Amino acid sequence: MNSTLRPAGTQRVAVVALTGGIASGKGAVSERLEHHGAAIVDADRIARDLVRPGEPALAEIAEAFGAQSLLPSGDLDRQRMRERVFAEAAARRRLEAILHPRVRAALLAGVRESQAAYCVLVIPLLTEVRSDYDFIDRVLVVDVSPAVQQRRLMLRDGCSPQAAAAMIAAQAPRAARLAIADDVIDNDGDRSMLDAPVARLHEIYLRIAARSDTDARTS
Repeated sequence: MNSTLRPAGTQRVAVVALTGGIASGKGAVSERLEHHGAAIVDADRIARDLVRPGEPALAEIAEAFGAQSLLPSGDLDRQRMRERVFAEAAARRRLEAILHPRVRAALLAGVRESQAAYCVLVIPLLTEVRSDYDFIDRVLVVDVSPAVQQRRLMLRDGCSPQAAAAMIAAQAPRAARLAIADDVIDNDGDRSMLDAPVARLHEIYLRIAARSDTDARTS
């Protein structure tokens, strides 16, 4: 991995939010940006840590959704919860109310701790919570056509076409994601086709980071 670090004395890191629908390829894009030297802070990874046994968020989930939300081991029953929140909008909002403030705080902490030229926050549900992230400089959307998205989701999770369609429908519409985008990567093709657009965006983000650094040192 390259080590593109901020100059000493920098007070502010440039922040790029990376988002996209389920199975759009956010992970593949974030891996390539990390290879170029970006700091990556992933909301999904944070959420997984928040629901480990013994964590306050897991206790709140068990209280809100009942003991059936847990496995006999005490771990979160991810499959059961996933099916429920995709099927019930009210359940999804309840779960997000428990996790989202904690995820946001952890993402912001990751930005403050970053020593890279720019920090990429991977936020799958950014479209739904955009107003909570006023510290973001740029939004990158990984876009994919619905047919490709559904096919990849079925292959990844082994789910039926109906289940895949329901999961896609439960998220913000494709048009809504594109409406908040500053940058868009089309990921309908092979993963190797991501290399060139990611490299181009990396150069753009370095220029944004340089401007942020100048602003920080002159303010």
